[in-house]
Amino acid sequence: MHLGEELLVLGVLFLIAYVLGRLAKLIGLPTIPVYMVVGLIASPHVGFFPLSFGQSKIELIAIFGLILLLFNLGLEFDQDEFFGNIGKLVLSGGSYIFFNMALGLAFGFWLGWGTREALIIAGITATSSSAIVTKLLIELGRLANSETPMILGVTVVEDIFIAIYLAIVSVVLSGETDPIPVIGKLLVAFLFLIVMFTIARWGGRVVSRLMRTRDDELFTVLFFGLAVMFAGIGEILGVTDAIGAFLIGLVCGATRFRSRIEGFALPMRDVFAAFFFLNFGLGLNPSLFPEVLWPALGAVLMTMLINLGAGQFVAWLNRLGPRAGLNTSFILHNRGEFALILATLSASAGLDDRITPFAGLYVLVMAIVGPLLASNSERIGGVLFSRKKVVEQGDRPPGTPSRGSEEIALMEAALAGEGSPGRADEPDDDLSFDFETDDDAPAVVAVGDRPDDDAPESFDLDDDPFVYDPAAEQAGLQSDQRATRTTEAPPETRQRDPEY
Repeated sequence: MHLGEELLVLGVLFLIAYVLGRLAKLIGLPTIPVYMVVGLIASPHVGFFPLSFGQSKIELIAIFGLILLLFNLGLEFDQDEFFGNIGKLVLSGGSYIFFNMALGLAFGFWLGWGTREALIIAGITATSSSAIVTKLLIELGRLANSETPMILGVTVVEDIFIAIYLAIVSVVLSGETDPIPVIGKLLVAFLFLIVMFTIARWGGRVVSRLMRTRDDELFTVLFFGLAVMFAGIGEILGVTDAIGAFLIGLVCGATRFRSRIEGFALPMRDVFAAFFFLNFGLGLNPSLFPEVLWPALGAVLMTMLINLGAGQFVAWLNRLGPRAGLNTSFILHNRGEFALILATLSASAGLDDRITPFAGLYVLVMAIVGPLLASNSERIGGVLFSRKKVVEQGDRPPGTPSRGSEEIALMEAALAGEGSPGRADEPDDDLSFDFETDDDAPAVVAVGDRPDDDAPESFDLDDDPFVYDPAAEQAGLQSDQRATRTTEAPPETRQRDPEY
């Protein structure tokens, strides 16, 4: 076999993906659309690349990428969070999925491409990319926000929905029309789901004994072999290889080796997933884009409008305000890997050829618009939902510091551990706040063991009582997280990049 040209082209494509990925990171975009664009450039339908590189050359590697994407999704599924707060999570995530799925299905029927195509389109537009959402929450520093647990809860419910939805879609796409075989396949699919979820919930200790080995090489071969094997089992049972990989990932995540598996699986996922998205771009035909341009833009507009309403409704269910609802809406806008997986399944089932370019354009636009909206959601919310507090002149005696100066003092105190030079290596216990009150003297805030000339400006607690400020608390929490990462994280620890 002479693979010199193919290897050369593939290496050049990945170098191009690296350069474009670095540029995308500078403006806060994920790498998923970058890999798709690189594949599109090298597509034989374009002819722009000097050497032809067919999609079939890397199809098997792309399947490994799909398997590892779903395996890691199951591996990172938080069972304790889900079962510990199942009622609230199902209500929040279920209502979000219901709104998107119902209108997405109506949109699919309105396009008139077919019933099975409408079901695929509904799935493409219904669920957000949990990996991109998690990545944005970390990069934007919003882990301490009040709406963040709600957002993560919605993504957890979406993972469960994806498992059930894929089981149903695989039966529908099989082309079976007789009701008895269809019911039989659905029963087999749901039995497979129930058995694997049961093992993941209560069989983690037993599975841990079966996976016990100190050899890293054999351990990597073990979990990769399990992912591929259960993907094959899922395909044979009619629930697709993706759902089989997700379920064995769920089981492996319930063992005591979860962190060890993640350490080896994440780099493998990143590389093989790049093959998957590159392969999807290779299969895109730009000549079909004009035909699906308006449907794709219509789906983008529909998704944005639905998410605005669904985000506010979910925030209301969790007793949060409109600004939290706006943050939720914009960060859940992001669509990614699941939409492309559904498009791949539709192509293999012989559905309408327009599904693939439709999904490609839809994901490209959403993967660009979503992060831009998410990064500016707090600014937009501040403009739309700002509340001006009017202070009566007679309520504040002359010489009392203004509300704004108190907020600045609190912010500076909260961020002192990060901003002060020479304090990065000091333990958190050194940072203390002592409030002393006296009838004739103002209270003084002392930070740590600073000398008197470095003490912050004093203010009177009796004339202007302390008012709880969520913004200051959030800044303090995020500062603590950054300080913890700076002082406690070992330098050799690999920083996780939950891109997919």
